[in-house]
Amino acid sequence: MPLSPLRIVGDRFRDAHGRDVLLRGVNLGGDSKMPWPNGGTDRPSDFADQRTVSFIGRPFPLEQADEHFTRLRAWGFNCLRLLTTWEAIEHAGPGLYDTDYLDYYVEIARLAGEYGFYVFVDFHQDAWSRMSGGSGAPGWTFEAVGLDFTRFHAANAALVMQHAFDYEDPNPHQAGYPPMSWSSNYKLPANGVMWSLFFGGRWLTPAFLIDGVNVQDFLQGRYLACVDQLASRLAPLAHVIGFDSLNEPSIGWLGQNLSERGVENPSPLAMGPAISPLDGLALARGVATTVPVLGGREEGTPRVVGERTLNPGGISIWRDGASCPFEQAGLYAMRDGRAEPRDERAFRRGPRGELDVSEDVFAPFFDAVAETIRAHRAEWALFAEIEVAGPFVGRFYPRSMPAASVNAPHWYDLANLTTKKFDVHDHVDAFTGRRLRGEAEIGESYRQGLDARKELARSFGGPSLIGEIGVQFDLEAGAAYRAWEAGERGPHVFAKQALMLGLMADALDACLLSATWWNYTASNRNDLRVGDGWNQEDLSLYSADQQEDGSDGGRATDGFARPYVRAAQGQLVGQHFDRRHRIFEAVIDIDPAIAMPTEIATPLAAYPACVTVEAPPACRVATDEDGVRIFASAPGRISIRISPESQELRRASSGA
Repeated sequence: MPLSPLRIVGDRFRDAHGRDVLLRGVNLGGDSKMPWPNGGTDRPSDFADQRTVSFIGRPFPLEQADEHFTRLRAWGFNCLRLLTTWEAIEHAGPGLYDTDYLDYYVEIARLAGEYGFYVFVDFHQDAWSRMSGGSGAPGWTFEAVGLDFTRFHAANAALVMQHAFDYEDPNPHQAGYPPMSWSSNYKLPANGVMWSLFFGGRWLTPAFLIDGVNVQDFLQGRYLACVDQLASRLAPLAHVIGFDSLNEPSIGWLGQNLSERGVENPSPLAMGPAISPLDGLALARGVATTVPVLGGREEGTPRVVGERTLNPGGISIWRDGASCPFEQAGLYAMRDGRAEPRDERAFRRGPRGELDVSEDVFAPFFDAVAETIRAHRAEWALFAEIEVAGPFVGRFYPRSMPAASVNAPHWYDLANLTTKKFDVHDHVDAFTGRRLRGEAEIGESYRQGLDARKELARSFGGPSLIGEIGVQFDLEAGAAYRAWEAGERGPHVFAKQALMLGLMADALDACLLSATWWNYTASNRNDLRVGDGWNQEDLSLYSADQQEDGSDGGRATDGFARPYVRAAQGQLVGQHFDRRHRIFEAVIDIDPAIAMPTEIATPLAAYPACVTVEAPPACRVATDEDGVRIFASAPGRISIRISPESQELRRASSGA
């Protein structure tokens, strides 16, 4: 049966029948950041082919769609955050769109609807581009502003795995590329320059024109043109519910004093060299610069753990003949081989005086993305993201948001994410530094963290969906992989990951939050070099290496494949799953004017045999392989209880 179109009513998702809808799904997929088939960071590259690459085949070839979509549906999911990148669409050059890729992506999205998935589009980026240590923007964007990305590594302008990693060394963990170090790129010169121009070029460098328009308008215009290309093709697909504004955007150096390194009160997310805007501008010009290094964020507030001299070879990353637009605009000057400030507060000013990041940066950007997508379908939701560190320094959503906006932040257990370790008896909340011991304390910490993300929507009254949440699967240097390779099977192999996922899912239930897990990577391998194929991350719920002897390839499925209320015949008040006894309970305020039933997912991982359903006598209950449906005819609050039972009891209780 076709999916019912969704709309936003207050802080809820509602379908066309008036039912509350909870979206639970996955990001598809982690390797979609990289070209197909050999673009992963586990392979060396100098990016010389950056204009001729193809992303067709990410997240998987079309002929594999049935296998992967069937598996995801069996896990109970009803939603996909479907990744693409600016580079995937416009890698060949400005205005040169990869129409074959666009056709491929639209077909993947269309097929997803046939398997019962709502889809929203994620234009993904990390640290601007593959050439600057992340993913997202095409390489020609650097060339357009005058940067030479082939010099980034030698100038310490970006930490790029393909350059920093010794592929001849069998050791997967190397000092030259520390685990989860890619995020340090955000304050290095390549990212600092690009994001500052992308979001602040109009007032920071008003005379810097590309193709006759200001650099900010050029860069944002090219990005929005790619959004437009995809939106025009997806508009006929009713199960596509909207677009993410841009994954985890950075604001570059905006909001900092020119000489400010951020070591006095660092964000919990800070890591690596602490670089001021002036440091970054000097490094970009080829000036060797010694800076403090931040570390220890997995233990709470980051601190200075040392210092490092960057760009000791004095290599400029500006292309021959290109000028630094920030110097041309009078922000700093070069004297006797040193960068000296001329306007210390330049990055703290906006178009109307003191910079207000929410109003001067994100308000116009959200409006532009919303206008672009809604030119093709007026009711599309905007899944909005501000910069990740914003809430930690008191920056939130703009006062006025586009209609039908969704608060779509990300949340991780930062200590697990950065250390790839987890001890339920001795853990730490990396955001607060508080020690956590036992499931109850960790679970409550997760609930508080997710509730704080949900609170971000209070300012505009929209719904929330946690766009990314997940765990590292290569804990303790791949202990689970070694156990699997040794022939061990059973839930204990991924027990730590399943526990973490279960505690996170408990917290999502407690907050009644929609969410998409990070992530599902079809190419994932139990290999510490490979993982999800990007910067040695390994958070995929699936790996082909687990697919044997009837196994579906899922990792720790008992942690995430669990019951939830997909759609409520009225308003969903609460839900809870007892993971150990597999008992699910939900409370719903029934609206009998709604003609469609409550639908509850009951995936096989949670209920491999059958279920019994306890509901008020006036309710009619039906069960099938897709879940439980409960028809209520009278108003009022009802409680529903689902538990595992025998086939005979299931037949007796089903009423169908």
